[in-house]
Amino acid sequence: MNVSLDLRIEQVPGDNGAGEWLRIGEELHREFNARARALAVMVQGRVMYETMEEYWPRAREDASLPDVLREYGEIWTTKPKVLVSRTRHSADHGTRIIGGDDAIERLAALRAETDGTLGVGGATVATQLLRAGLLDELLLFTHPEILGFGRPLFDDYDLPVELDLLEQRSFEHGVTMHHYTVRDAKKASPR
Repeated sequence: MNVSLDLRIEQVPGDNGAGEWLRIGEELHREFNARARALAVMVQGRVMYETMEEYWPRAREDASLPDVLREYGEIWTTKPKVLVSRTRHSADHGTRIIGGDDAIERLAALRAETDGTLGVGGATVATQLLRAGLLDELLLFTHPEILGFGRPLFDDYDLPVELDLLEQRSFEHGVTMHHYTVRDAKKASPR
């Protein structure tokens, strides 16, 4: 997730993680592409998914865009995805929908049966998975901005979470990546 220094993911309602405060250059986007390409499945909440589906399928074929953006459009469009939503009943681009009161249990089952990494995008679904002990790692791209208000990364999360740093890296425009493991996450059952 892209976050501000005060762990906000959007400054104003509806910017859906695409605010002007983000400092995404080519080097950083290449990192996004590499990490997205390595995922087995992308799990996204409805708001995140709808933001992505609005732009990336068209971006992959838009010759006016830089190759790094067209490449991400191809990755997002073709990668297996899960949309976590109570309100959506259909989606394109290889997307499976999981919704209802048992969504977290179904995501736990998907996690156990999937070889490879599931990437999670969206504050609501990330918070629910963290509460359930099903979020193994956090990958945060921190942009040098303090927003002071706006949507937090985690919705009303009120318990301490112990993390261990796995890797960190700096990118252009002062953006830093911090990749953490969650100490008490439930381990996926081996296949």
